[in-house]
Amino acid sequence: MYAMMNILIIINKGGNQMTQTIKPTHSIEIKELLRIADRTIKTEKNLYLFQEGQVAEELYLVLSGKVQISKITSEGRELTLRICGENDICGELTLFTDSPKYLLNAYVLEKCEVAIIKKDVIEKEIFQNGALAYEFMKWMSDHFRKTQTKFRDLVLTGKKGALYSTLIRMTNSYGTPMTNGILIDLPLTNQKLGDFCGTSRESTNRYLNDLKREGIISITKGKITIHNLQYLRNEIDCENCPIVYCSIE
Repeated sequence: MYAMMNILIIINKGGNQMTQTIKPTHSIEIKELLRIADRTIKTEKNLYLFQEGQVAEELYLVLSGKVQISKITSEGRELTLRICGENDICGELTLFTDSPKYLLNAYVLEKCEVAIIKKDVIEKEIFQNGALAYEFMKWMSDHFRKTQTKFRDLVLTGKKGALYSTLIRMTNSYGTPMTNGILIDLPLTNQKLGDFCGTSRESTNRYLNDLKREGIISITKGKITIHNLQYLRNEIDCENCPIVYCSIE
């Protein structure tokens, strides 16, 4: 089985410390999931794999591209929970439930290829394959812990703290070391960034402008560079959680 692990590389250049994270390989044996997959499909961006409320009969294994997992509140505001990339699974919350419906939305951010696995097939396989069941349980445990830490930040640190937390998580998921800091190599509008932390576009714009004035960040062509990551950590009393739990994925 593949092991769930993060490799963290610390690079020092000219006295500046930069952090580079290598994304972990999925803990679940990908070959096993592909073996029981019903089919694979390719889909263009700006489409949904599924939407909340739809009858749930399938799980999706992302083979390439990016898929945004989000929740729409009763007021119509969108809260983005994570971004699924290569070897990530979405739609898993419907397993072992009667008359299941998707609880979240899966929106294609980049043209992607996904393997589709029938819900009843993977349930049967989990019952019969102890190794797969064990790895799936480990993955679900890590997934729930990651979600809990995100909601902790949203609830306890306020809107500004939630934004800072989101920026920290993005450096762990998409950070690229640069001579002047860490580039978040993912184009983001203020609205999209606000969706990650339940904050309006206007509030997000105001907080980002404050950070730019203080030299904490800069933004070029929609991509954010973090010049002082420790400032963000100090502002939210960062607990230095393992990076596997402090990410957007």
